[in-house]
Amino acid sequence: MLIGYSFWGFLGDGITDTPDGGRSHRRVLIDGLRERGHEVVFLQANRDLDEAGVDLTGTYRWDHGLPEIDVLFLEWRWPIPGRNTTECGTLGHTCDLHRQQQILRHYTDTGVPTLLWDKDRQVPAHDPLRHTAHVSVCEPALHPTPRATTLLFPVSDTVLDRADPRALAARSRDLPLIYIGNQYDRDAAFDRYLVPAAAVHQHLVAGKWTHTSRWPAVTFRGRIRFAEVESLYRGSVTTILLLPDRYAQVGHMTQRLFEAVLAGCLPLTPDTIRDAGRFTPSELHVSGGADAARKITELSAIVGTSRHVELLSACLRRLDLFRLSRQLEVIDWQLSRLSGRPVS
Repeated sequence: MLIGYSFWGFLGDGITDTPDGGRSHRRVLIDGLRERGHEVVFLQANRDLDEAGVDLTGTYRWDHGLPEIDVLFLEWRWPIPGRNTTECGTLGHTCDLHRQQQILRHYTDTGVPTLLWDKDRQVPAHDPLRHTAHVSVCEPALHPTPRATTLLFPVSDTVLDRADPRALAARSRDLPLIYIGNQYDRDAAFDRYLVPAAAVHQHLVAGKWTHTSRWPAVTFRGRIRFAEVESLYRGSVTTILLLPDRYAQVGHMTQRLFEAVLAGCLPLTPDTIRDAGRFTPSELHVSGGADAARKITELSAIVGTSRHVELLSACLRRLDLFRLSRQLEVIDWQLSRLSGRPVS
């Protein structure tokens, strides 16, 4: 099928001043769709070229018009006051929402099968799109909203198959605790889990944290280049999986889990996350900051040992949930159902 794919972000490393977490998995998904025989045309701006100066037009296709497509695939955009709700051409304006509205009118409103990936849980439960026969809403949650389908952030099968827990455990790790991610709706989890642990252990918080005055003892580095993420995890013993409550309640895990595990960084997991045991072994679950601090001490002492290997192996096995081939099966099933055409 010819898929019109709408996303606001990058396929490559992009630029530093952006919150685009999709860089960890978007190109994996697109390449997987193409390997399955689908054609893909991108319908939003080519930010790789326009902002990062990286020309991928020899490999991928962008179209700023309204080309003929078989199905529309949306990474859902939502109103962000002062950014995409302002008039076109005004300072700081991004046109992702306006463009999404245009393509929804042209394609979805005229009956084109539409797969809507609500990656940030922003589509209201009462939105008419959830009840439109030719629209399928997907969410990266183990327990999605009623009528929605689980579509997790994908990890390459090859990367998973080649991951070596012994080699990962053998690396030198000087930093007991790292957190990489942005502040958005995470203050409560940050207060409960990370701040008490950071008071005891050397640590670093990287990402967009704009309101930090209440945590003077926490070391904030600010935003980092996407290319630095893996190296920071590779030098760290642990991270803590901090989720907004709306994610934790439905088992909506972000890309931070597999970014950390594939670099050998052990992900401490709040036990309030629904189905936490499907993401990490119970030995890495924490009930609060004091518990996290204690486990960081214990885990720092086993770096490079067989116990370290065992824990990484247990984490890697659980990443099978995110395997690309599993997500492609979900997409192909949805495309077949929405279009009434078999998808091989």
